[in-house]
Amino acid sequence: MASWDHLGAVGVAALLCAGLCAAARVRPGPWTGVAARVLAVVLVGFLVAWQVVTVAEGRWSATNGLMLDLCPVSAATAAAALWTRRPLLAELAYFWGCAGSVQGLITPDRRWHFPEFFYVQFYVIHAGVVVAGLFLVIGLGLAPRPHAVRRVFALTLAFAGVCAVADVVTGGNYMFLRDQGGGGTLLDVMGPWPWYIATGMVLALVLLTLLDAPFRHGGVRRPTEPLRPTTPR
Repeated sequence: MASWDHLGAVGVAALLCAGLCAAARVRPGPWTGVAARVLAVVLVGFLVAWQVVTVAEGRWSATNGLMLDLCPVSAATAAAALWTRRPLLAELAYFWGCAGSVQGLITPDRRWHFPEFFYVQFYVIHAGVVVAGLFLVIGLGLAPRPHAVRRVFALTLAFAGVCAVADVVTGGNYMFLRDQGGGGTLLDVMGPWPWYIATGMVLALVLLTLLDAPFRHGGVRRPTEPLRPTTPR
């Protein structure tokens, strides 16, 4: 059952996301660049703080501290996309955030509670990537380009390959390639190793395709595009 601190964090993130996207669509302007860079600084700041606190508490090791899981990499990518607005980075932030980080919000780490640092860090990173991805795509109009699914899926597989090498070298479990992690996530219902990896790949491709579908039918208009006048019937 979802706890109040979990529902509260998700609710705040949803309100922030809806407010930013709506405001950027209705009143685009220089403020959007400031908002994007503030969000980028927050994401990077919490990634750095995460490492500093983990080291200070003597809990850092190469098996779990390299930040090679998809969520911290998504956060760094989203920060770069917010700062530069490069199309590929925006695509990665959107797809990785809405297909990957959002699953962390659905099945959160329940070891921490408000106002503990790791509780705040968890929700800032996971929710922040989702907010950033939607703000970039819906608010700022950086819609995924044609063949975005193919590009993002290929880069995700390449990143998984890097994580596999890191797992062998460090004995870690980056990207949950060794086992499901025992965290009560969606991976637990995907079968034993290695079948859950194959199932996860298929599910990822389905989610990417669904997230891309609205943009293949002209469903999202860039903020700079003028509204087309309607012809009375």
